[in-house]
Amino acid sequence: MSAPAAETLTPDAARMQIAQRTELLRGAGRRIAIGLAGGPGVGKSTLAAELVATLNEDEPGVAALVPMDGFHMRQAKLESLGTAKDKGAPHTFEGAAFVAFLARLKAAQEAVSGPGYSRKIEDVVEDAFTVLPQTQVLVVEGNYLLLPEAPWDGVRPLLDLAVFIDVPRERVRARLLKRHAAEGLFTEERNREHVERVDLANYDLVSTSRSRADLIITLDTDT
Repeated sequence: MSAPAAETLTPDAARMQIAQRTELLRGAGRRIAIGLAGGPGVGKSTLAAELVATLNEDEPGVAALVPMDGFHMRQAKLESLGTAKDKGAPHTFEGAAFVAFLARLKAAQEAVSGPGYSRKIEDVVEDAFTVLPQTQVLVVEGNYLLLPEAPWDGVRPLLDLAVFIDVPRERVRARLLKRHAAEGLFTEERNREHVERVDLANYDLVSTSRSRADLIITLDTDT
């Protein structure tokens, strides 16, 4: 599959373009899912939250944020498996559970709560958000939404619009080092090792899935 041509946009322009594409997909009498995929540190979470706010401006509650990060394996489970050092890699997520949850959300007519992830404790938080019955748009964000390997390959068919978000690799490295240091939970040496061995490897892996997107956006940012 050949990748669509990438567009370079500011975050605000990207948000407005995705919002416009979303509005075109609404009105079919069913709940839709907009996927924002991309490597760690590219700004997916911020863009997704701002997109939800934009969609909710004129019609409060029409959109809800659904983060993939709530499906990290719990820290205790990672430690029991001996994979805590790989945290953030595809095999350290409950991928099948995420696919099942997203499928449930698309069909649900009742309120459904889902998990989130807290960087303050570096672990999963239950009932971090609730999707209400009136919600028509799920804004789903995460690294592995477009991976073609099981179980992640179950995500793409559930997305009505798939957007790949990109930022240059060196800028991502700087962002990730700052992110890992923000809560002061780890040493600088650990942070550098994790960014180089895990985060940037994940960035490279995720980049191979960009051709599965409907829209590719390179964010034009100063930081």
